[in-house]
Amino acid sequence: MCVCQTMEVGKYGKNASRAGERGVLLEPFIHQVGGHSSMMRYDDHTVCKPLISREQRFYESLPPEMKEFTPEYKGVVSVCFEGDSDGYINLVAYPYVESEALEQDDMPERDQPRRKHSRRSLHRSSSVGEHKEERPSLANDNPESSIQETKSPKVELHMHSDVPFQMLDGNSGLSSEKISYNPWSLRCHKQQLSRMRSESKDRKLYKFLLLENVVHHFRFPCVLDLKMGTRQHGDDASEEKAARQMKKCEQSTSATLGVRVCGMQVYQLDTGHYLCRNKYYGRGLSIEGFRNALYQYLHNGLELRKDLFEPILAKLRSLKAVLERQASYRFYSSSLLIIYDGKDNRAGMFMERRAEMRLKRVDTSLSESLQDDSSTEPSPSALPKVDVRMIDFAHSTFKGFRDDPTVHDGPDMGYVFGLESLINIMEQMREENQ
Repeated sequence: MCVCQTMEVGKYGKNASRAGERGVLLEPFIHQVGGHSSMMRYDDHTVCKPLISREQRFYESLPPEMKEFTPEYKGVVSVCFEGDSDGYINLVAYPYVESEALEQDDMPERDQPRRKHSRRSLHRSSSVGEHKEERPSLANDNPESSIQETKSPKVELHMHSDVPFQMLDGNSGLSSEKISYNPWSLRCHKQQLSRMRSESKDRKLYKFLLLENVVHHFRFPCVLDLKMGTRQHGDDASEEKAARQMKKCEQSTSATLGVRVCGMQVYQLDTGHYLCRNKYYGRGLSIEGFRNALYQYLHNGLELRKDLFEPILAKLRSLKAVLERQASYRFYSSSLLIIYDGKDNRAGMFMERRAEMRLKRVDTSLSESLQDDSSTEPSPSALPKVDVRMIDFAHSTFKGFRDDPTVHDGPDMGYVFGLESLINIMEQMREENQ
C-alpha cells in the first residue's frame, strides 16, 4: 500500500467511497483518441495526466485570450498505487501535498530511458468505475503487428456499455469479438501502468495535472486529434530525437500541410458505433488522404454533416487570429482537438429518423412527408455545438519562459500554416458539397 494513506481526503469526487473515502479512484479516459500519456478520468468534468513541469508552468502562464482554446487548468493531484483485497492494483488520486509528493522529471516520459523489469513483478492492474452514461460502440483500425509496444500488465476494465465496442479486422470488416473499451486509451493506460509500476520501489507518489474534460458537454463526442505545425521537436531535443521528429514530419502531411491526423473517433448513425483511426493511420496519409480523413470525420455513416462547416470554420479562424498575436510563442508537438456531438440538435434527430425509415424500407410517399415535415428540419439558428482546443504543451515556449535560452521572433508560423491548410480544405469541401 502507498505511503499516502495517512492523507486526509473526504470531498474529492464521487468515487472517493470506492477508495476507502480517502481518494479518487482513477479510470482510463474512454474518449482518448491520440497522444502518448494515458489520460485518466477524475470525475465527469475533469481528467488528469502525468505532470510534466514545463506543461504545468505553461498552463499557469497562458495569455487570457488563449484560455478559450485550451482546457481549464485545475491544479495538481498526487497519484499512487493501492492494492485491494483481490490483489488488483488501482491508481488513486489524493490532494497534492508538496512535502510528500516526489518531483517528476522535466522531460516527457516518452523521452525517458526505458527501464527493464520483470513481468513477474507486475500485478494485475485495474482502474475501474461504473460509467452510467450511455456509450456507443467502437470500431478501430487493425493494430499494426509491427509496432513495438511496451509490455504491460493485464488490465481488466469494468466499463459498462449498452452497446458493445467492436474493432475492425485486417479486411476492414467488423470482427466478432466485442469489447468494452477504446483500444487506444487501453494501450496508453497499460503502458502508463507499466512505467509507474516499474518505478514503484523508488517512487510511491506521482504528480498528475488536473485538466478540464473538454468532451463532457457531448453525449456522443466525435473527436479529431490533429498534430499541428511543421516542426515537432522542442528546443531542448537531442540531435537524435530532432532527427526522428523531422523525418516523421517529412514523411507525412506535417511538412506539406502543417497538420497531420493523430487520431479520431466519429459516431456512425447507421451502425451505432464509433469509427476510429489512430496516429499510425495518420502518419501514412498523403494530402488527398488527409482530405479524405477529414471528410470521414465529418460523415456520420449516412451523409456529410454540412451543418458543421460554419461553426468549425468560425472557431478555427478565431484561433488563427489569436495565435497570430502571440509573438515568440512556439507550440512544438502540441495537438488540436476538434469536437462535435454525433447525435445533437434536430439535425441529428432528423438524420437518425431518416436512417430508421430507410432501414424499414418505407414507401416513397412517407419518406417525402418526412422531408417536408418542418418540425424535423434544423433551423438556421440551431447550429450544432462544436469545440476547438489546443492540448499538449510539454515542448512549448515563449520569450522569458523559464529562462529558455532560445528566443523566437513573431508568431508560430508553422502552426498558423497548419490552421490555414485546415481552413482551406474545409472551405473547399464546403463548396464542393453545397
